[in-house]
Amino acid sequence: MSGKKLTCFKCGQVNRVPFDKLMAEPKCGTCGTGLMTGGVPEVDLATLEKAARTDDVPIVVDFWAPWCGPCRQMAPQFQAAASDLKPQARLVKLNTEDHPNAGAKFRIRGIPTMAAFSNGKERARQSGAMPSSAIVSWVKASV
Repeated sequence: MSGKKLTCFKCGQVNRVPFDKLMAEPKCGTCGTGLMTGGVPEVDLATLEKAARTDDVPIVVDFWAPWCGPCRQMAPQFQAAASDLKPQARLVKLNTEDHPNAGAKFRIRGIPTMAAFSNGKERARQSGAMPSSAIVSWVKASV
């Protein structure tokens, strides 16, 4: 069966979605969560690692923390970019306050920092708050 592998950001199950169904709001076969919603779900380190390693659709993660003013300022811009980039990429957020090991593992020196993953590897990294148009341009150039 052909299609794209997508990790469910809620339960961690890997799903295979036919190419023609990517824009049709595919759902996880295990828990029913939307896989390609254009939203920005929160993920933990284990789910991020699995998705970055497994998924056929690029993943862009925003490493952030609730106390970070620029992070909060960029959140609606990141959300708008997620909607614009569907189905080319899936955007997620990882709270470095809740998951400090993620910051160490990915050598995050400052937040907000975005990292783009494709074909199991980190392809690009960008620090600092950006408007949605710049996020979209950066993602398209990176993955």
